Amino acid sequence: MAKQRKHLGEILYKAGLVEKQPLIEAIKASKSNNKRLGQVLLDQGLIDEETLTKAIAKQFGLEYINLDTTLIPSDATKFIPQELIRRHNVLPLGMDNGKLRVIISDPLDLETMDAIRFRLNTELECCLANPAKIRSYIQESFNQVKKEEGDRLKHSIDATAAELAEVGDALQAEMLRAQAAGEDDSAPIIRLVNLIIDNAYYMRASDIHIEPMADRVRVRYRIDGVCLERDNIPKSMQAPLVTRFKILSGMDIAEKRLPQDGRIKRVIGGQDIDFRVSSLPGNHGPSVVLRILRPDAVNVGIESLGFEQDNYEQFQKIIKRPNGIFLVTGPTGSGKTTTLYAALQELNKPDKKIITAEDPVEYSFDGMNQCQVKEEIELTFDRILRAMLRQAPNIILIGEIRDGVVADIAIQAALTGHLVFSTLHTNDAPSAITRLIDMGVKPFLVASSIQAIMAQRLIRIICKKCKVVDENPDLRHLQALDIAPEDIEKHPIHKGAGCSQCQDTGYKGRLAIFEMFEMNSELRELAFSKAPATELRKAAKASGMRTLMEDGKIKIFKGITTPAEVVRITQTEGAVID
Repeated sequence: MAKQRKHLGEILYKAGLVEKQPLIEAIKASKSNNKRLGQVLLDQGLIDEETLTKAIAKQFGLEYINLDTTLIPSDATKFIPQELIRRHNVLPLGMDNGKLRVIISDPLDLETMDAIRFRLNTELECCLANPAKIRSYIQESFNQVKKEEGDRLKHSIDATAAELAEVGDALQAEMLRAQAAGEDDSAPIIRLVNLIIDNAYYMRASDIHIEPMADRVRVRYRIDGVCLERDNIPKSMQAPLVTRFKILSGMDIAEKRLPQDGRIKRVIGGQDIDFRVSSLPGNHGPSVVLRILRPDAVNVGIESLGFEQDNYEQFQKIIKRPNGIFLVTGPTGSGKTTTLYAALQELNKPDKKIITAEDPVEYSFDGMNQCQVKEEIELTFDRILRAMLRQAPNIILIGEIRDGVVADIAIQAALTGHLVFSTLHTNDAPSAITRLIDMGVKPFLVASSIQAIMAQRLIRIICKKCKVVDENPDLRHLQALDIAPEDIEKHPIHKGAGCSQCQDTGYKGRLAIFEMFEMNSELRELAFSKAPATELRKAAKASGMRTLMEDGKIKIFKGITTPAEVVRITQTEGAVID
């Protein structure tokens, strides 16, 4: 017969750590508030976390580990991937008699232990440690790893390029020998490519641009939507550099006349990172662009996208409707896909069937059926959509509405009880109505099927480390945004002075500004009568729509971004500036 586990209160009382009456009161509070007794005792200040952890270890018969005096073996982290360590707040100690010794913070979290067993296919021997100390230990350890990576990257690309230049004409032969020998990482050209990729990842770049010029090869990183020139590589390195990227991405190195696409998979900082690679022939040789697809880039959550409270509530209400079309519009790189993925993840529940048609599928998600367009075998958007509807989905994502055929099928899907998400390339939200009608969709179908259209742009955020009050903001920007002197008195304008954290740009990170165009009876009437975009826009503003510029002004007054940034993003050609 299994030995009955002692109660936590009994253990603490017998050890003289808690008085009887306070313990009784805590037990009553635990039951009435539906909280664990240990948490109640912590909240009331009757015990500290270390004492609680030792008592729980005794209660469950687990070994207690004091992380202040215990050194985790340096090679132990190889047993559990970093993302599992961070997600579940656990630490590996190493293998012992075929079992993985692991430090946990909660012995009742059976789901975590099952997940680790399943993922690693091994049995666990659990020990217990203070949860806060586990978090602190993980943070310090990974910060040290990141610092070491940073120190390694300080062995600059310029230095490696100089070393390559010394090799001269023998480089091609050396590169080929290195490849034949199994791609030895010590080969200079391989080191150079690795440095370029690693540097871009740690600088938070979204793209790497390798651009042959007349006398050099320029390397630029796109950080927060803006290209920054990082390095210049000798012209003699162009051929082996481009060849290396082509080999890594599975392209044909003999094909120099036609554009090519490929993919690279690489582990950086404990994460599996995908790179979408494009090669385009040019006057001075093929340029290569690598798009960095970070797993965490689309897991931001709706609340982190940049919505103001009213737009957030409106967005939540719209995406939870049973049918209709929700469109997100904006130019390439404005975060449309991230917004739609955030909406789908919110809706991704066991009782909902979600099917997507994408070109290409950049990120994979559990619980969604994702289908990639393949034009070469005639697997087009319209063909996928027709097949989709026979799969009885609740929610459909169409990567992009490109023509009238796809638009018609999407609208028919919306009218037959499906919720349809898609994107469209227009400058603002009201223009999407006229664009669909121009594609050949009948106005009454547009008017009846569209639930809402949201335009968005990404603006750069002022770097928190070097953020200062801007004593002399540019008057042209203030006038363009209709910001009056009295507005500045209430809400001082901020800017980034520039520091090492933001590469002296004054900005670090991005969030979105939005223009939410929700259909109502008046707007449906205007759409039905084929009203121009200007009239639709005027009516939408009268019914409460906030424009991109107005949403940007709110971010300025909150000290999130600068007038220059909002003007740069919203005053694009063709946009309506009020």
